[in-house]
Amino acid sequence: MKHTVAKDADKAPRFWRDDALPFIEARSIADGREVCYSRHSHAHFSIGAITAGRSTYIHEQSEFQVSAGTVVLMNPGDVHACNPIDDQPWSYLMLYVETPWLTDLQHQLGFSQDLAFRRFSITHNRDVELFAGLKNLYEILVDQQQDVLCKHSAAVEFFTEVQQRLNPIDQPLREPNFKLERAADYIRDNCTQMLKLEDICEAAQLSPSYLIRAFKQHYGMTPHAFLVNQRIQFARDRLRSGKLIADVALEAGFADQAHFQRAFKQHLAATPGQYRG
Repeated sequence: MKHTVAKDADKAPRFWRDDALPFIEARSIADGREVCYSRHSHAHFSIGAITAGRSTYIHEQSEFQVSAGTVVLMNPGDVHACNPIDDQPWSYLMLYVETPWLTDLQHQLGFSQDLAFRRFSITHNRDVELFAGLKNLYEILVDQQQDVLCKHSAAVEFFTEVQQRLNPIDQPLREPNFKLERAADYIRDNCTQMLKLEDICEAAQLSPSYLIRAFKQHYGMTPHAFLVNQRIQFARDRLRSGKLIADVALEAGFADQAHFQRAFKQHLAATPGQYRG
């Protein structure tokens, strides 16, 4: 069994992952003043806890101030960022869960009648029990004395609680925009290539002016920003498998390693080396 905890210094991002539990990853930041994100999204579901201080939380088109005790949630694809307020100290924990695993759990609980992931409508709250549960799960995951069965069971128990408390069966779903989703799918499928706007428009059957305007309104970022974000997610998976940073930069479609390093840190508030561990 291989597990990784990356921690270069007290203020550096700390990552946890375990090959025996490939569906979940954990991260902690002791001093949020040291990190700053650009707007980004993930293919996985994210949930976090603000453990000290306050920060600005951007979710899609909304912006909030969140403080210690707050739980924040991001659906797969939700554009978000969380950054310091006037250099005030703050800290947080994050859990990243692979969407197929959480979708399967939704099916088991009867929350999703089709094959799709059922999105959460809530972006953040101050549920005391969920906050404590998230912190407890994090501590179990990073504890090298706990075995895989304990960690897996704790994850199932916590995310069952998340579903039951925050994702009721009768919640309304966001209306899909199928043409924009085709554009996003085309970018995802070809993110390591040099894409042209004309190619994206042709795949989605949309004009350039409509695509640029509507895509940003729907996803919270331009098609180009979405492309860079997808390249970072591609690179993240490659780094987890232990590939060399220079090779990953080229595979992901970046012009050179410097561009890759800069974009990666903007999206994950950590260098590729810190993430890989």
